[in-house]
Amino acid sequence: MRDLAYLKLLAREFPSVKMASSEIINLTAILGLPKGTEYFFSDLHGEYEAFVHLLRSASGIIREKINDTFGHIISEDEQMELANLIYYPERFLSKYTHQGKATDEWKKIIIYRLVQICRLVSSKYTRSKVRKKMPKEFAYIIDELLHVDYRDYNKDVYYSEIIHSMIEIDAADKFIVALCHLIQNLTIDSLHIIGDIFDRGPRADIIMKELMNFHDVDIQWGNHDISWMGAATGNPACICNVLRIAISYNSFDVLEDGYGINLRPLSMFAAHVYRDDPCEKFSPKILDENIYDAVDPGLAAKMHKAIAMIQFKVEGQIIKRHPEYKMEDRLLLEAVDYERGTVTLEGKTYALTDKAFPTVDPKNPLKLTKEEEELMHTLVVSFRHSELLHRHINFLYTHGSLYKCYNSNLLYHGCIPMKEDGSFEEMMFDGKAQYGKSLMDCIEKQIKKAYFLPDGDKEKDDASDFMWYLWCGAKSPVFGKDRMATFEHYFIADKSTHKENMNPYYRLSVEEKYCGQILEEFGLSREGSHIINGHVPVKIKDGEKPVKAGGKLYIIDGGLSKAYQSKTGIAGYTLIYNSNHLALAEHKPFMPNKENTPKVYITEKMANRIRVADTDLGKDIAERISDLKELVAAYRAGVIKELV
Repeated sequence: MRDLAYLKLLAREFPSVKMASSEIINLTAILGLPKGTEYFFSDLHGEYEAFVHLLRSASGIIREKINDTFGHIISEDEQMELANLIYYPERFLSKYTHQGKATDEWKKIIIYRLVQICRLVSSKYTRSKVRKKMPKEFAYIIDELLHVDYRDYNKDVYYSEIIHSMIEIDAADKFIVALCHLIQNLTIDSLHIIGDIFDRGPRADIIMKELMNFHDVDIQWGNHDISWMGAATGNPACICNVLRIAISYNSFDVLEDGYGINLRPLSMFAAHVYRDDPCEKFSPKILDENIYDAVDPGLAAKMHKAIAMIQFKVEGQIIKRHPEYKMEDRLLLEAVDYERGTVTLEGKTYALTDKAFPTVDPKNPLKLTKEEEELMHTLVVSFRHSELLHRHINFLYTHGSLYKCYNSNLLYHGCIPMKEDGSFEEMMFDGKAQYGKSLMDCIEKQIKKAYFLPDGDKEKDDASDFMWYLWCGAKSPVFGKDRMATFEHYFIADKSTHKENMNPYYRLSVEEKYCGQILEEFGLSREGSHIINGHVPVKIKDGEKPVKAGGKLYIIDGGLSKAYQSKTGIAGYTLIYNSNHLALAEHKPFMPNKENTPKVYITEKMANRIRVADTDLGKDIAERISDLKELVAAYRAGVIKELV
């Protein structure tokens, strides 16, 4: 029996038996509908053009809906034109208007076709849900057109006049745009981002804007997201890291045009300190040209080295502050012999490929110079005061988590840290060993403390340092390796030193036994449940498959980032989970104004069509129905009075 105080609160929303009963009927009917379609993306890495296209095209599903509806009526070229109109309605209409093709007759035909597609993608939802997604200015008209029976001669003129009037008052273009956005909105019911929105690609800020405008989205933080979140707390090591990666991939636009980070002090410092150093090992990878802030590659290389050296120093300071991290082997600036130009690593000495360290004091290599301290102060202020960055970081917190259990799926970016014997790896929190789910929960609390505790609080400072540990620490679930060999990549030619060993999770999780163990740890059944994972690109060109462990594990990082596509052979995956099946959309490398429709193939068919009643939402609705039934009973027993 529900608490009487709760039922009285519920009575404010449903003040009579009639209203409560009506809601019970409505919710019970919803339970019988097919579940909405879920889309899973991973490792977006700032590739905004490719991601926006996938989002607007529903990873090729809208193209399939067009073919299902009009494949026997209109040509392949017309189908492709209709698809492009739905994906980019404003751009397409502008082009057609300029070419003189957007005639009144064309608009009538297009509105008819869009209504047909809209009717198809809205068929699994209640009219109420569809109406809520409609733009208010056209809601009544769209609702009328969606539910017209074109065989009803009596209403034929009525509906023709609606379309004729819109064209006559010059509202047809806006109506077409509204229909296109509604189709996009209805095709993807909910969106899951399995980490790594940031870094490598040109504009993560544009991706964040798209996500913030989406109606239902959740995010499982990746290591690159955590690094940016740590930078937003003002942590110097995280700030250096996001700057180093952005500069190394020539991504100046996201920093300066996107988030308003002032890089002039860094460029001036680098140009002065490294003026005679070509910084060849630090030349940026130019995968994308900057539009707003073109930086000379030579200067970018100097900026890259300058921020990398500061990063090694401030990282070393964190390691010294936190012996519990057990990362003393990463104090490599202290392992350098600056006279001989060598570094000693695990008892072996290597020649350095770059011996110019003008800012390092060999007697105290982790100490920042006065100029470096001033530069870092300026950069910290810039990150702490970027309004848009903090708006985006707040969204990551409010819509994000380290993991998510939803509809019998376990979502996380990296791994659940494991030992070689298959047991869960432990970390100490407040004197107690935590592992598996409890470890993930404790880490998430630290992530929140780093951002939300007041400045000056030691607990906040420690949590902020821990954000850096999550970026590169051996037991970090979002990193999943034994070390980050950044220094070795820059300064040691022997590639054996560059190797970063993966956590045993990645070897064990491909077996059904261990997948089942992880699922049970998070309260999910071994049967019918899945782990959905990102972080490690699937090299399909080498014969790797994204579906592992007998169908229990999906690894959906296939290389949306251009930096990985030569290794993977594709451009990432979308996992699509509708009421009938699980399917993977295999992306093509994105080419503007080209055919980019992914190849979609079914990986698992459901034994029975999944209804809303079978989902987590269905469980919530069932509880709501139970509460309403108790309210009705309380009304009828006179315990609560109706407002008639």
